[in-house]
Amino acid sequence: MAKRSAKQDRNVSKFSHSGIRHLFTLNIGTIVFGILFIYILISIFLYVTATHVKSYQVTSGPLARNAEYTGIAVYSEKIVTADAAGYVDYYAADHSKVKKGGVVYGISPTELQETSIEPDPATLKTISRYCEEFSQTFLPQNFHDVYSLRYLIEGELLNEVLEQRMNSGVSSTSLTLGGSTICVAAADGIVCYSMDGYENFNASLLTDAVFDEKSYGMMRLKTGDKVAPGDPVYRLIDSENWSLYIQLTAKQIVKLDSSSNIRVKFLKDGVTQNASFTILQNENGTYFGRLDFTSGLIRYLDSRYIDIELVTNNAVGLKIPVSSILTKQFYTIPEEYSTYGGNKKNIGFLKATTDRSGNATTSFVTPTIYHHTDGKYYVDSSAFHDGDIIIRDGSTDRFIVRDQAALEGVYCMNKGYAVFRRISILDKNEDYCIIEKGTPYGIAQFDNIVENASTVRDSQITAH
Repeated sequence: MAKRSAKQDRNVSKFSHSGIRHLFTLNIGTIVFGILFIYILISIFLYVTATHVKSYQVTSGPLARNAEYTGIAVYSEKIVTADAAGYVDYYAADHSKVKKGGVVYGISPTELQETSIEPDPATLKTISRYCEEFSQTFLPQNFHDVYSLRYLIEGELLNEVLEQRMNSGVSSTSLTLGGSTICVAAADGIVCYSMDGYENFNASLLTDAVFDEKSYGMMRLKTGDKVAPGDPVYRLIDSENWSLYIQLTAKQIVKLDSSSNIRVKFLKDGVTQNASFTILQNENGTYFGRLDFTSGLIRYLDSRYIDIELVTNNAVGLKIPVSSILTKQFYTIPEEYSTYGGNKKNIGFLKATTDRSGNATTSFVTPTIYHHTDGKYYVDSSAFHDGDIIIRDGSTDRFIVRDQAALEGVYCMNKGYAVFRRISILDKNEDYCIIEKGTPYGIAQFDNIVENASTVRDSQITAH
């Protein structure tokens, strides 16, 4: 056999050492990668096969939304007609209050002419305030309100002239201005410059058809309109008492049958008022509700149909699912057996025990107290066992721990594990319930609780 040269041996040795180092480095990387890969696979398997705890964030509010209705407004109103033919000029603002003898409009046999009036500084200041207030609340979709501003300004100017004339001995009933005869209100009330055909509406006319807003129309009366004797010129509402009629379903009748007074929220502006409530039935057997008010009418005179909400769900608190509620047993200990620790803050109990030598002694136990009522503390059952003896501080009286009572609660999972929290139920339906806010050792808004209490146990990890 041919012998290898020394150079060949050196090359073989160099290759061997290099190959071993390369193989060793490759194996280390493969091992580390393999371990990480196996760890990831195990983690995925455990996550997929584990029982996931679904959380629910506690919210605040009523148990259910209150029912909304569209009502027809009915009030004491009278249509005032023109005594003579001519052109109308309004001086009181639409939907404004006037007193008996107050100026409402003027009527002229010819088309209205511009009349020059030089207002005094006080009147100018008042008009300036009207314009400023109007500009702050004006919306383009309510352009008709511009007419009300015009009538308000003209009325303010006319009042100044009227006052000057009356001071000179002229009666307001015979006052003329620029060829226009001034007409005043025959009684106190609210003036409206619109007609809709419902001025004589009453409960006997109630049908489902009258609630169809598509067939509703309103006629606006404006300055400059030409009228004949007997034509309507404005409406006068002479009482603050008014009613709203609403349609009722059979289910709503059952719910509202025992109600004689209801809180009503007006969706237009969010204002709420109390109303007397009565259920009515027409000749066809259809039921309606009547809500009677004694104030607030002037806010809603721009529409015959008014959207409202009947505030019948009065219980407001923390809203949670029924499935999150569980019942847990607790030991009950009379409050006279409680005492305070060295810091005078923590409530606890003196439990009889023995030391290592068998001598009788006591230990101070501070269990979690979940409830205090009827002279008893409800304490965490894990802090005691049946038969434990509680010694009354400063006395030889003893109490044997064995009595238990149940409390309703939920599992709070804010800290990543299930912790029992007591609740006090105010209202309930099939799916949700409303619980009291501020319950000692309870929950608060935005807490995360276990949605289904049967899926966890005390102190179980619930990270989500």
